[in-house]
Amino acid sequence: MMNKAIDEVRAEESKRLRYESREPVLKKSRWLLLKRPNKLTVWQNAKLADLLRYNLKSIRAYLLKEDFQQFWSYSLPGWAEKFLTDWCRKTMLSKIEPMKKVAKALRKQKPLILNWFKARKEISQAAVEGMNNKSKLTIRKAYGYRSFKIAEIALYHTLGKLPEPKFTHRFW
Repeated sequence: MMNKAIDEVRAEESKRLRYESREPVLKKSRWLLLKRPNKLTVWQNAKLADLLRYNLKSIRAYLLKEDFQQFWSYSLPGWAEKFLTDWCRKTMLSKIEPMKKVAKALRKQKPLILNWFKARKEISQAAVEGMNNKSKLTIRKAYGYRSFKIAEIALYHTLGKLPEPKFTHRFW
C-alpha cells in the first residue's frame, strides 16, 4: 500500500510540475522512491541524494516510508504500538492524501498488526499461504462443475483431507 501511495504522489506531482513548466526533477525517479536504499545502484544513489534536496511531496512521502521501516525492528508490542501511533499521527499531519490513506488503514488494522509482536515473531504465514494456494487450485479445477455445491464439496475434500468417496467402477 505504501509503495502504491508513493507512486501516486510522485505521478501527481510530476504532472503538476510539467503543467507549471518547471524543471522535470522527478523524471526517471519512480524506482528510486520505491526500492529499498540498500538495493539502489550507484547512479540511483546519486540521483536520490540530488532529489532529497528538494521539498517535494514525493520526497516527504518517501521519507515517511523509510521512517516506517523502523517499525519492524521493535520486539516489544508496547513500543511497536507507540511507534505506530506516532507514525500515523505524523503522517496524518503531512497533508499527503495517499499516505493518509495508508495511515488510516494501519490504524484500522492496528490490533491485528500488533499480534505479530505479541506472538514474538514466531508465527509464520506459510500455512495460510499454502491453504490459499490449495483452495485456488481446487477452484481452478472446479471450473467445469455444474453447481457451487459440488465445488464446495471439492474444497472440503482438498482442504480438510476428507476421505474420497468410493468409486462404483474400477479404473485399473
